[in-house]
Amino acid sequence: MNLESANTLGLLAGTLTTVAFVPQVVKIWKSKHARDISSGMFAIFSLGVLLWLFYGIQIEAWPVIFANALTLGLSLTILVFKIKYR
Repeated sequence: MNLESANTLGLLAGTLTTVAFVPQVVKIWKSKHARDISSGMFAIFSLGVLLWLFYGIQIEAWPVIFANALTLGLSLTILVFKIKYR
């Protein structure tokens, strides 16, 4: 697989795994509650995504950087909603 194909595959995978968080963010935002969301899980997940972002920056892999930056934003949004809608 060449670099262009690998980047396309990475962008597609990153897009799908990132977009998967959008329905949860929208649901919490509309319902104004996040009782069933685990703060611990999202905190650990956010830290992991942050580390993936740093990794992507280190190896200059734009699909990894792009996907993890967006996923981190969505994950942190869910954590903020969890705190805001106690």
